[in-house]
Amino acid sequence: MKSPQHGLSSALVALMSIATGLSVASNYYVQPLLETIARAFSLSVNEAGFIVTTAQLGYAVGLLLLVPLGDMLERRALIVVMSLLAAGGMVITALSTNIVFMLLGTALTGLFSVVAQILVPLAATLAAPEKRGKVVGTVMSGLLLGILLARTIAGGLAQLGGWRTVYWVASALMVLMALALWRYLPRYKQSVALNYPQLLRSIFTLYFTTPILRTRAVIGCLAFANFSMLWTSMAFLLASPPYGFSEGEIGLLGLVGAAGALAARQAGSLADKGKARLTTTVGLLILLASWAITAMGGHSLTALVIGIILLDLAVQGVHITNQSVIYRAMPEARNRLTAGYMTSYFIGGAAGSLLSAAAYQYAGWHGVCAVGAFITVLNLLSWWRGSRYELTTD
Repeated sequence: MKSPQHGLSSALVALMSIATGLSVASNYYVQPLLETIARAFSLSVNEAGFIVTTAQLGYAVGLLLLVPLGDMLERRALIVVMSLLAAGGMVITALSTNIVFMLLGTALTGLFSVVAQILVPLAATLAAPEKRGKVVGTVMSGLLLGILLARTIAGGLAQLGGWRTVYWVASALMVLMALALWRYLPRYKQSVALNYPQLLRSIFTLYFTTPILRTRAVIGCLAFANFSMLWTSMAFLLASPPYGFSEGEIGLLGLVGAAGALAARQAGSLADKGKARLTTTVGLLILLASWAITAMGGHSLTALVIGIILLDLAVQGVHITNQSVIYRAMPEARNRLTAGYMTSYFIGGAAGSLLSAAAYQYAGWHGVCAVGAFITVLNLLSWWRGSRYELTTD
């Protein structure tokens, strides 16, 4: 195994953060475009919501089957190849003439954009131990910013050249990023005495034998379900009265969420200082409060903005804390831990998208907020039961 060079430079951390954000953004360009794509392909709200679900399910499959390869293969080459394949999926989406090809391109993009989850444990490996939480927090902030700013970029590009332009531009940026990563990422290969089937089995073994991983995976799953619930239905709320926003205006709400994401960066530093349990508890309580405020957003833009900031702050803070905790637990298996944790995370996202579309169609915005609050209460109960496994970690 090549030894990691601690003292990861700020420039390389920035590059990895941008690459992580750009990779994961490819799954979220569609959200402010759902209304437009629904009209183009004559889809219902539920059918349009399934595009987001397909992206997240593709991502979940990639997390389970591809991310563990980071513990076996040379990571720079793996990262570059997967980035190029994700760009190819977006080209298929840009060329799609019906919902079938749209879903195919979306699924392939989701599958290979899990490259973001190979970059995160690589950053943790290359970072100095005393700065690991801070580095993970910075790279994960890039990831959430990518998710949020994808909406702003997509809305603006769609107004300029239509929804297909979004995917043409995004695929080109992904290719350029792949070239930059090939040029600047260090080569790193970890020796693991497991073949691929054994590697996959070990993920389930880790999940069922590591209580901390299991607890954090459930918390992450339910938290990201909340995130997806908010953003999946947002386009439909804002495109309808009393708002009547355009795609570009809907996309600008991503900037609001970005403020919350940036504010959550300190969660990694707090985890480094042994405050992981505190940041988790506070984050989940803020998440619950955010739904009460967001519920007023059906008729108040101010309430909606405040709710978005609080929800994104809470979800990102909990997520950074989760990853800092599990990376500290088993450094030799970071990619497999990531696979187990993030598979749960994006299954939650996919479920949240489905629940959100159904709740909005049958009960409107207040239905979405009620389901989101209920899921958060379940999350608090899960954390109350699981936190005893971390009594000695803070």
